[in-house]
Amino acid sequence: MTSEYEIKKQICEIGKRIYNRGMVASNDGNISVKLSDNEFLCTPTGVSKGFMTPEYICKVDANGKVIQANPGFKPSSEIKMHMRVYKERPDVKSVVHAHPMYATSFAIAGIPLTEPIMPEAVIALGCVPIAEYGTPSTEEIPDAVAKYLQHYDAVLLANHGALAFSDSLLNAYHKMESVEFYAQLLYQAKVLGGPKQLTDAQVQRLYEIRRQFGLSGKHPADICPNAKAGKPSCHGCGGSCKGNCSTGAADDVVAEITKKVLAQLGK
Repeated sequence: MTSEYEIKKQICEIGKRIYNRGMVASNDGNISVKLSDNEFLCTPTGVSKGFMTPEYICKVDANGKVIQANPGFKPSSEIKMHMRVYKERPDVKSVVHAHPMYATSFAIAGIPLTEPIMPEAVIALGCVPIAEYGTPSTEEIPDAVAKYLQHYDAVLLANHGALAFSDSLLNAYHKMESVEFYAQLLYQAKVLGGPKQLTDAQVQRLYEIRRQFGLSGKHPADICPNAKAGKPSCHGCGGSCKGNCSTGAADDVVAEITKKVLAQLGK
């Protein structure tokens, strides 16, 4: 069994990774790991994630109250968001929040990541919706994120950043990395004239591959109402699922308008 000290070291290593990759600036971002139902390790507030050492890491309970923290350190101000994820998703063991450049740009523009442009993104992420804007450190963000937790393993935070969660610290980080890579590819494809999307049939085959792999987590391949009814799911539904499997009515409208504008521009 991995010791708490080793887990703290792992958190610091992931902190360095997200900092070195430019996913956070200054003291932005936060990371947490679930030890038990009432014990969690988390990064402190006001500290650069690229320069942490194990003694920086705090321990909190399920309500975000401090169990242990060294002098001068206190839990991230976004701990409420992390705790909501753990409460709603018992399978989640780690949460990573960052401000990756491309993914956050999509979040600021109000464009969810729903276009099927490469097999890996379709299989690993499915879709990445946008949770409505909330004031940082309040219950507004946890409340906004909550409605997406049963359907996705990553969400964009409107005008804020991105949130990824999974069954291990490394997998949560990998989710964040995948979200940013997907966003960067989609952005670059739009610059080059617009992405050539995979067909509905190709998406469905990829969803079936995911099911065959038995991958953990939440994904449109498993829960989309349209998919269960034998119809195109999420990527190809054009918003017909009314937010049950995708991004919600507002984000669907934004995505549809964006598609029509690009079409009129000949892209």
